[in-house]
Amino acid sequence: MSAESAGTTVLPSGEEIAALGQGTWYLGEDPARREQEIAALRLGVDLGMTVVDTAEMYGEGAAEELVGEALRGRREEVFLVSKVLPGHADRRGIVAACEGSLRRLRAERLDLYLLHWRGRWPLEETLAGFADLMEAGKIRYWGVSNLDVAGMTELTALPGGDAVAVDQVLYNLSRRGIEWDLLPWCREADVTVMAYSPIEQGRLLGAEALHAVARSLGATPTQVALAWVLEQGMSAIPRSGSPDHVRENRGAVDLHLPAEALDALDEAFPAPSGPTPLEVL
Repeated sequence: MSAESAGTTVLPSGEEIAALGQGTWYLGEDPARREQEIAALRLGVDLGMTVVDTAEMYGEGAAEELVGEALRGRREEVFLVSKVLPGHADRRGIVAACEGSLRRLRAERLDLYLLHWRGRWPLEETLAGFADLMEAGKIRYWGVSNLDVAGMTELTALPGGDAVAVDQVLYNLSRRGIEWDLLPWCREADVTVMAYSPIEQGRLLGAEALHAVARSLGATPTQVALAWVLEQGMSAIPRSGSPDHVRENRGAVDLHLPAEALDALDEAFPAPSGPTPLEVL
């Protein structure tokens, strides 16, 4: 089955990837839900949500194993992302960690490999490991997660650091702090921003303002929250544990938010009025 389109985001290389992808945090941890989660991931690929994001941390590898099973025979249809734990991010450790992720994913390479957050190892060590993995053909691009402007400035000043493709950060209607400094910085530096927890792990969905906008548009609060992130010109990777949830998420791609809806959301969820420390989950 050929995949539909879920919109696109452009990487620094010029390659286009799906704007709406699939996250896997907490997937693969309940055997009773395994078949449903696999079906959800496969449906997401069918619907064009072909960025699949995971990490060695998620379920201590269980999410990667689930993704590997779900994508059996379909690896070439997806843009596969995983993340290395900071404790493994020295030059030798990152190579070993990547090889472990590839085994669990049943894949020969990752499309994007991210430093999950900054730890004790110098960034020079991590960059050297990324370079080794790229030379070996085990990753196509590398990036970071949870790095603020200071961290990104330090990273890109290092030899080879300006090759960073992505900064994956917490961003949603209730977490807009990056709009003050990190988002403009990344746009100026041509670094793609990828939003995780774009509906705040469901906590956003109780907001009456979100429900009001959704009712006015004949959409669901989830779709409005996701469409708002996509309107900002970045990719989003909501977790989708059931086929019904995947279909709901996919509806955000086709949802246009008119000016009055955007104004109502801005009033309920104001943009930052000054610098805000980078928030994480």
